Amino acid sequence: METFIIITFILGYLAITLEHQLKIDKLIPAVIMMAICWALIALGIEHFDTWFDSHTHELVTGFGEFSHHEKSHWLESSLLHHLGKTAEILFFLLGAMTIVEIIDYFDGFSTFKNYIKTRSKTRLLWIFTILAFILSAIIDNLTATIVLITILRKIIADNKVRMWYAGLIVIAANAGGAWSPIGDVTTTMLWIGNKVTTAKLISHLFIPSVICMVIPIFIASLFPVFKGQLEKVTQPSPEEIHDTTYSSIMLYVGLSMILFVPVFKTLTHLPPYVGMMFSLGVVCALAEFFSSKNFKLTSIDGHIKDSGHHSPVHKSLSKIEMPSVLFFFGILMAVAALESLGLLYEFAESMNQAIPNTNIVILLLGFGSAVIDNVPLVAASLGMFKEGIDDPLWHFIAYSAGTGGSMLIIGSAAGVVAMGMEKISFFWYLKNISLLALLGFLSGAGAFLIMQ
Repeated sequence: METFIIITFILGYLAITLEHQLKIDKLIPAVIMMAICWALIALGIEHFDTWFDSHTHELVTGFGEFSHHEKSHWLESSLLHHLGKTAEILFFLLGAMTIVEIIDYFDGFSTFKNYIKTRSKTRLLWIFTILAFILSAIIDNLTATIVLITILRKIIADNKVRMWYAGLIVIAANAGGAWSPIGDVTTTMLWIGNKVTTAKLISHLFIPSVICMVIPIFIASLFPVFKGQLEKVTQPSPEEIHDTTYSSIMLYVGLSMILFVPVFKTLTHLPPYVGMMFSLGVVCALAEFFSSKNFKLTSIDGHIKDSGHHSPVHKSLSKIEMPSVLFFFGILMAVAALESLGLLYEFAESMNQAIPNTNIVILLLGFGSAVIDNVPLVAASLGMFKEGIDDPLWHFIAYSAGTGGSMLIIGSAAGVVAMGMEKISFFWYLKNISLLALLGFLSGAGAFLIMQ
């Protein structure tokens, strides 16, 4: 049965990579793959001898001797656990995307755009990637990518050129998220799990992360696509133009409320999505207040009007990339199925035994995170290694898992979002960006090992 589950995952993954050739949206194989994997687990639960407890990050002792009822209980418990963890990420994503869309509704990003006067493609590349590196450490790599690609759309009209910028923003955002405890979900896992502290994480990973970003951007800046000046952006249609009276206010309030999320988490010790929902509520309330003069619930003759038509919240929610959200859900839950059976854990253990050099294992972990989501891989590493807090091993894991995902477009949350927002194909990214990401990853890893 395990073989069928692995084959299902491989076929589903292959269908995702061949999205444009098959002419089907990537969310379809993702959710089908997820459903089939869990269905096969449920049908063959009696025949499985191993089970991975995601709460303790260890294999369940004596699982093969459990009764059918006990195994079914473990299945239901794990499925609910993974659904909860996935929902945390998805609701965080939905909240961040909605805030960004509300800011965009008020044309808030024009404030940033007004500061960017240069038309040089090379200078613009450095400006956006440096912004991605800094913002991702503060508001996480996922949100930073959403924000910057949204701004990019206001400046660059040509989608083919914009894809290059978006791909390099992904590299910079993942590099920036690796050295901050709130910059990437994997570093947050290590931080919450008392494996790293903020000060040591920054001091160990800042320089390698900078190198991981600078090398690819410098090489890319020499490419013909980044030579010359940008063409002027096409003017928006009349229906896309909104009152810009509150543009700056909505920009600063929106970004401030996103920045407030880690503060909320520190104060309450609640998951980040709770703080994001609070921030979303505040931004929505302010948006409705500012736009209330544009619509009323009833017309003069007493008939109910569609208030949602003019509501910035309704309008912003209608623009959310739900296919990307469902794709992310399918991928995470499918990988969770492999994790629950202990397949990822056993694979990591076998690698650890076959390759005595821990640094090589962690480098391979970085390559693995480009193919399989880095969250379960880091979760497996928490059970594999027993080193104490702030051991260099944990910092290297944070770097490898955080930046290794840049090597494939579906290897990180930032890449998945960029893929959805700019319709970047898997093979386009593989052909044009992956090698740059690989060079950056290896350069930063080399810098880390030299520093140690």
